[in-house]
Amino acid sequence: MQQIVVVYDDAGEALLEKLKTYDGAAQVRYVPVSELYGIDVAEEPHLVGCGETETVRTLFAFASEHNLSLGIVALPSQEVLRRTFALPENIDDAAKIAMQPAGRAIDVLRCGNETVLFEAVIGKVPPLDRYETAAMQKVAKRAGLLLETFRAVRTLRHRRYKLTDESGKQVDVSASGMVALKYRNMTFASKLAGRFVHASDGLATLAILAPRSVVEYVGYLTRTLLPKETTRLPVSVGVMRFSRLEVACEEAMDVAIDGAVRMQTPVTFRVEKEALRLSVGEAFWKRQNDATAGKKSEKLAHLPRDEESANVLRKALPLLTHASQEAYAALLPTLREEARLSSTFSVLLVLATLIAALGLFINSASVIIGAMLLAPLMQPIVSLSMGVLRMDGALARKAFGTVTVGVAMVLAASALLTWALPLHHITSEMQSRLSPTLLDLFVALVSGAAAAYAKSNEKIAGSLAGVAIAVALVPPIAVAGIGAGWGEWEMFTSAFLLFLTNLAGIVFAAAVTFTLLGYAPFHLAKKSVAGWLAVVVLVAFPLSKAFMTMTHRSELVESLERSEFRLKEHTVKLEHVTVVPKEGVWQVRCDAISDGVLSKEEKRQLKAAIEQRAGEKLEPVVTMRYKL
Repeated sequence: MQQIVVVYDDAGEALLEKLKTYDGAAQVRYVPVSELYGIDVAEEPHLVGCGETETVRTLFAFASEHNLSLGIVALPSQEVLRRTFALPENIDDAAKIAMQPAGRAIDVLRCGNETVLFEAVIGKVPPLDRYETAAMQKVAKRAGLLLETFRAVRTLRHRRYKLTDESGKQVDVSASGMVALKYRNMTFASKLAGRFVHASDGLATLAILAPRSVVEYVGYLTRTLLPKETTRLPVSVGVMRFSRLEVACEEAMDVAIDGAVRMQTPVTFRVEKEALRLSVGEAFWKRQNDATAGKKSEKLAHLPRDEESANVLRKALPLLTHASQEAYAALLPTLREEARLSSTFSVLLVLATLIAALGLFINSASVIIGAMLLAPLMQPIVSLSMGVLRMDGALARKAFGTVTVGVAMVLAASALLTWALPLHHITSEMQSRLSPTLLDLFVALVSGAAAAYAKSNEKIAGSLAGVAIAVALVPPIAVAGIGAGWGEWEMFTSAFLLFLTNLAGIVFAAAVTFTLLGYAPFHLAKKSVAGWLAVVVLVAFPLSKAFMTMTHRSELVESLERSEFRLKEHTVKLEHVTVVPKEGVWQVRCDAISDGVLSKEEKRQLKAAIEQRAGEKLEPVVTMRYKL
């Protein structure tokens, strides 16, 4: 019968008495780890380890070096060790597995001369350097971990790493850190990249964390902290599989192996294929991903690799992803083309104007929305924003000229249509564009940010149609043209103010968003942004008065709606209250539900009661309704 040697340290000594009760204990020797190298390996004993992680790592190296079979009995505190190799928590069950010589070998990952049991961490990779995953934690602890890892974004700094594999292929990447692992063990790193891990295929896995913005980092955290294993890598994570890999950094970085700092970069990882016969639980082999076994793969193309991005990310993560010079160069031709006044632009704009004006006359919201989708006026406005932001005079002048000509075309087309139609009635769709407020400015600001973000990302460029609907550029100009056609210059001014509000808000917000996205350095962008901020503030003054008027109107409606008044002989309840301005006084229109016909005195009482409730002079216009 094969000899069994139990190797223990001070921590593992407490379990010896239980191990001695195992069947066949007469053939078992007990050796302290300090006498490990005195064992006669010529007899090819089966080793059983029982002790701290450092002892287990020593046994891994010793057993693989001498081609010995090894079993492990985990201490009660070694939860990660049990999870990694599917070892039972019960000592008797664990001993039964550990005492049986292994029939199948696993790979061993080395970092320099050190054995990696769980993972090797370089740089900062929160929470991939944590062993206790969200699935194992209570809700309160998960919330604490989320807060802790989110705060860590303030300390993340990119460094330039040079990765050289066994074939000599070299990859330069900018990252905050990376994790090398060999076995699936339910740690955060394994849960994120576990589908690329196999215990005996001769390849190890390197997960690289390289968020380019706070937003990307939050998205990565959301994926990583979910209890279940992710099936798709976050955009800020890359993966590389290797049999040998040299990792160098522009500055010396600590390398933590199984939670303890052991060395600094540069380091060399290497995989010793099937170097250790380890007795493991059945679940260990069941969770290996045979689909990726032996397949060398690399998913790094999406990570930042250029010098410009590395320089930006070396300081701190920006809120949004910083665009590279290449990204700006790719976007610029599109912006120049969209800033150009073309026959296509002119035809579409005139057609959109006619549709919008007709929709305004027939009071159809759906027709007006169709005009918003067709109108191309948003495109040169976004180009104008980039032009003023980058101080690109040619782009800014071309875009501004196109916007100016476009506005003139809309005004002319809508005014001509108004002269041709025998109609002179302000519809509710027209009326809704005659009282712009600060809320309209806020809509323009948000729409401008959305337009710039969509323009910078080809995948969501189609969202510009939704932005065009939200901000509605052509309808207010069309209303202004209708006012000009009728000679109603107050109507023209109010509607055109709404367009100017939209224009200023879009250009300012788009410029700010492009700045945050990195399309212009701050020292270049601040003058342009400050100038358009002044324009926005200037536009906001008349809007503030309208907003205060709207707020007051809302307060009047709220104070009177469903209010009840007890008069001399009857009780009256107000419903469907609306308030409209009329010659310096608010006119209150409502239904009054009464239990009888009011006398003249009661009508005077009702008017006085309404004014008292509102706290000001009003002109009530009441439709009487009676309970039968």
